[in-house]
Amino acid sequence: MIEGAVREAMSHGPLSQEMLAQMDAYWRAANYLSVGQIYLKDNPLLQRPLTLDDVKPRLLGHWGTTPGLNFLYVQWNRLIRERNLDMIYVIGPGHGGPGLVANSYLEGTYSEVYPHIEQNKDGIKRLFRQFSWPYGIPSHVAPETPGSIHEGGELGYSLVHAYGAAFDNPSLIVACVVGDGEAETGPLAASWHSNKFLNPATDGAVLPILHLNGYKIANPTILARIPHAELEDLMRGYGYEPFTLEGDDPTVMLQQGAAVFDTMLDRITAIQKAARVDGSTERPAWPMLIMRTPKGWTGPKFVDGLPVENTWRAHQVPLDQIREKPEHLRQLEAWMRSYKPEELFDDKGHFRNDLAAIAPMGRLRMGMNAHANGGLLLQPLKVPNFRDFAVKIECRGQHDVESTRILGHLLHAVMEANKAEKNFRVFGPDETASNRLQDVITGTGKRWMAETLPVDVNLSETGRVMEVLSEHLCQGWLEGYLLTGRHGFFSCYEAFIHIIDSMVNQHAKWLKTTREIPWRKPIASLNYLLSSLVWRQDHNGFSHQDPGFIDHLMNKKADVVRIYLPPDANTLLSVADHCLRSKNYINLIVAGKQPAPQWLTMDEAVAHCTTGLGIWPWASNDKGKPEVVMACSGDVPTLETLAAVSILRDRVPDLRIRVVNVVDLMALQPQTEHPHGLADEEYDAIFPPGVPTIFCFHGYPWLIHRLTYRRHNHDDLHVRGYKEEGTTTTPFDMCVLNNIDRFQLTLDATHRVKRLASENGAAEQWYSEQIQRHRLYVSENGDDLPDIKDWRWLQE
Repeated sequence: MIEGAVREAMSHGPLSQEMLAQMDAYWRAANYLSVGQIYLKDNPLLQRPLTLDDVKPRLLGHWGTTPGLNFLYVQWNRLIRERNLDMIYVIGPGHGGPGLVANSYLEGTYSEVYPHIEQNKDGIKRLFRQFSWPYGIPSHVAPETPGSIHEGGELGYSLVHAYGAAFDNPSLIVACVVGDGEAETGPLAASWHSNKFLNPATDGAVLPILHLNGYKIANPTILARIPHAELEDLMRGYGYEPFTLEGDDPTVMLQQGAAVFDTMLDRITAIQKAARVDGSTERPAWPMLIMRTPKGWTGPKFVDGLPVENTWRAHQVPLDQIREKPEHLRQLEAWMRSYKPEELFDDKGHFRNDLAAIAPMGRLRMGMNAHANGGLLLQPLKVPNFRDFAVKIECRGQHDVESTRILGHLLHAVMEANKAEKNFRVFGPDETASNRLQDVITGTGKRWMAETLPVDVNLSETGRVMEVLSEHLCQGWLEGYLLTGRHGFFSCYEAFIHIIDSMVNQHAKWLKTTREIPWRKPIASLNYLLSSLVWRQDHNGFSHQDPGFIDHLMNKKADVVRIYLPPDANTLLSVADHCLRSKNYINLIVAGKQPAPQWLTMDEAVAHCTTGLGIWPWASNDKGKPEVVMACSGDVPTLETLAAVSILRDRVPDLRIRVVNVVDLMALQPQTEHPHGLADEEYDAIFPPGVPTIFCFHGYPWLIHRLTYRRHNHDDLHVRGYKEEGTTTTPFDMCVLNNIDRFQLTLDATHRVKRLASENGAAEQWYSEQIQRHRLYVSENGDDLPDIKDWRWLQE
């Protein structure tokens, strides 16, 4: 008999009794497979009584959020099948990994991409055994999980990834589950504002589901403990239309869930029709769902006399002392049998056909959706010939150019060339123009769906430049955009890119892992431009000075990371062209925006960037036998090095000097450490053992030692770089305070060339006089000495 609320729900909801029963069974199957992954290594269908030998020796994984995710997946399956939707999921509570694996198995995707996990009893056994098992799969919604573009191991990025996936994907709906613990993070709080950048006419839709199950690992969650009206007001304040689904009776919840999802999908359809057919330009209130379900729903209600379901104790493994307490083993078996596996799978372990039939087919399955394997959709980016934007070099170092402005010309051309495909965007935290890339805005505008005023410029509902004062949102949008098969470019102030250190960690791990998964196709590289650099942050002071993102990326795997420090505009163009065309890398370009001398012709720049580092013969006079190597990496270090070389030639005319510039930092490493590294014999030909090398570096000096510690000349290497000195001062004084200035480099060279030992006293006196002269002038005039500001390379 069907009584009370159940009868009412069925009579008023959209599901027939047959569909309701099928969805309930499907959900039970997903929950059964989820529990089995956490606990079992044998006896997958419980065709005999459970024994300790069937249970894994280490119980790993998370149950608490999983049944709620399984409930949602069943609802989404129905929507996709009935409405023929193009839908992917993003799961913020990544600890629900067993649920997403279970659902991709039930829909058939898992066995297609992993043929050894068959649709039978042996396949289920392998599915269980591999989970959180050595050389198996992780417990999160990892790259190994079909349909995933978001692992969720680190909380806070689900919603921003979902919006990044939806941009320029007009047919796509991204179902995004935000965990209530995750909702307490700063990045997630900012991510709600992404709806002010989503254009219903040209973009897809994001359907946020705030999953309130009440608890984190050991504490309640904030949003689950505030009045419901306050929570709804919060969501309305963010610009959403909130819907609520709350309860614990599976039958009632399945019916009510179907009703609320139908209503929200109807809202999305109406919003898109108003924009695409009726021409509405109003920013809509997109629907979102507040779903309250018990943590550990359908699991053990009490263990050892303590409440578990709907408490923090359900977060991980509810029965975690199987071997110590026999009653836990009996309780586990009862729990798993409560899902009635004999009704779900036949004796051979095949999922019942009538239940499997309620899932979508083919590419409509979320596990098989091409948007979640973006490389399948990736089109090569059309990059115009970068040589067309070259800076003409008539006389080296005589004219100053803003290198990033030249890059802006190229990026604008890239934007124009790919306008029809709508597969390239530029992202930045309110710094596109500040970093001299404003040309990219021309003809495209900056995306903006909120209110505009007459004073506003370049804001557009169809803009392709994404600016918001949150590095987290820029990074997350770009990641979601790349992971779904598009291209992008991220420009940021050097000091503040650290805000996304942890996010780039996760993306690097994703790239590393997907390289080892054959069915994951390569995606476009994540390209950074860091400008507003440490050596030209004299006006903003100490707070804006930090070149350490280079060091951070150096910790990533060599097959993922590339780091470039182009010394001028032509090398910047060459590097950018390479990065924009590349796949599956994180490319870091460090280039200044201030006017600076230009050194290389375009042909020279291309050759230099191809090798990554090399001798600049026009600046050298060593005739193949240097007495000192003056090396540099970065635009300001290059300037100071060449200025020091000109001083040395005046002071010691017969000194044989070799100038080496490094544009690809990885070239310094041995080939055994990085594919861009030079072989030892090539390296030794440039940096001869026994010859002192004075290396002027853009970042922290110890990084160069780290890269070269195995090289033969390491004992002869002396590195100057940033050492956390300097605040509001002049540009050259920043160099002096950190000892990368031309006077210091000149002194260093004199000290380390043995035959000049007798000159050390005079050199030190000269150095002291130059520094004193500099300090007196800047203290009095607030600017650098004219002979410093106006210095030009005159040695050719």
